[in-house]
Formats: sequence, C-alpha cells, structure tokens
Amino acid sequence: MSFDYVIDSFAWFEYFIGSKRGEAVRRYVEGKESATPTIVIAELSRKFLKEVTADRETMAGRTAKLAFTKASTVIVDLTEEIAEKAGEIDVVRKRDVPNWGLTDSIILATAQMNNAKVVTGDQHFKDLQKEIVFI
Repeated sequence: MSFDYVIDSFAWFEYFIGSKRGEAVRRYVEGKESATPTIVIAELSRKFLKEVTADRETMAGRTAKLAFTKASTVIVDLTEEIAEKAGEIDVVRKRDVPNWGLTDSIILATAQMNNAKVVTGDQHFKDLQKEIVFI
C-alpha cells in the first residue's frame, strides 16, 4: 500500500459538492496516489445519511458517493499502530488547538505513518504547513 496523500472528510465534502475547494481536491482524488482512512468513511456515511433524511440526497446517491470514495483511493483501516500514534498526537494537539478531535488525530497519524500529506481545508490543520496540502 503506497500513497502520497490522505484525503480528510473536509476535502471529500468539498469534492462532492463541487465547490472551488473541491476542484482543488479533484487532482488528489483522480490523479494522485491517495488514501482515505476508515474513520473518514464513517464521517462521510453519517453526513450523507443526514442529507438523505433532509431530502437533499437519495440513498442511491449516498451509496454511489461512498462506492466512489472506496474505488478512488486506498482505504486505510485503523490499525493498532495508527490508533496508538493518534492517541499521542491527540494529547499534544489538544493543548494547542481548540476543538481538535480524535478523528483529526487519526487522520494525521495515518498520514504521518505513511509519509503522506493530509489534503484538507480544516482550520485545525492550518499550522501544520509541512504535513498538509491546504485547499
């Protein structure tokens, strides 16, 4: 399993709504070796289901978007090693970044352990200039 970029939830949401930021994500999803952590799949699944219940998405559309995500990038499971690293990151980042979440830590740990960069527009990552591609 080899990849250079980890696509986070923020980036995927922008991609699927077709925003200007989403256009910037397109090259990482469609033209680069990229990965999506399983925790991001959970976040996408939740968001799309909320859209279904609000009548802004169909179940078929939700299923298609999740299938596209899984087909377009390497899916990285949460391993014991990533979980342990995420716990370490979480303690440090929560001291300095308000509202930093464990999901953020898992995404960052996935990238760090694979010498990859996180593709994101999430302000929580903004100070990590060397470790992210900010859209």
